Amino acid sequence: MTDEEYMRIALDLAAEAAAEGEVPVGAVLVREGQIVGTGRNRRETGRNALAHAEIEAIHEACTRLNGWRLFGSTLYVTLEPCPMCAGAIINARIDRVVYGTSDPKAGSCGSVVDLFQLPYNHKPLAQGGVLETECGEMLRQFFRQLRESKAGKDK
Repeated sequence: MTDEEYMRIALDLAAEAAAEGEVPVGAVLVREGQIVGTGRNRRETGRNALAHAEIEAIHEACTRLNGWRLFGSTLYVTLEPCPMCAGAIINARIDRVVYGTSDPKAGSCGSVVDLFQLPYNHKPLAQGGVLETECGEMLRQFFRQLRESKAGKDK
């Protein structure tokens, strides 16, 4: 499969998150051509600050592969990872991160800071902009609807 095909799976997971009232972010972790972990945002439903899509996908992969070192894997995520998720990616030894749209408020693969370029013991490669329009539009639409819903309640 191609980067775009894996990102489309991540977009489907993001749509599932949006349907549950979550910020629409989805993640797919791939190793040797096999999906070994998936995740979507569940912070609101789980009432858990750690319930990010990337963390869910990493957790599932570690469980499935029976180990925490995810060398040789690529993480596809619809939104540029935040500092927590970038740290988890480094610690899990993920080789490559492919993300859809940048996050100018919390992105830690180049937008606000690039944690992958700091002198840690592992330096994942990052590539942004894969299906950027689709990923960005899903987020914009979600927040637009959220603002409209709040405006309706304030009346």
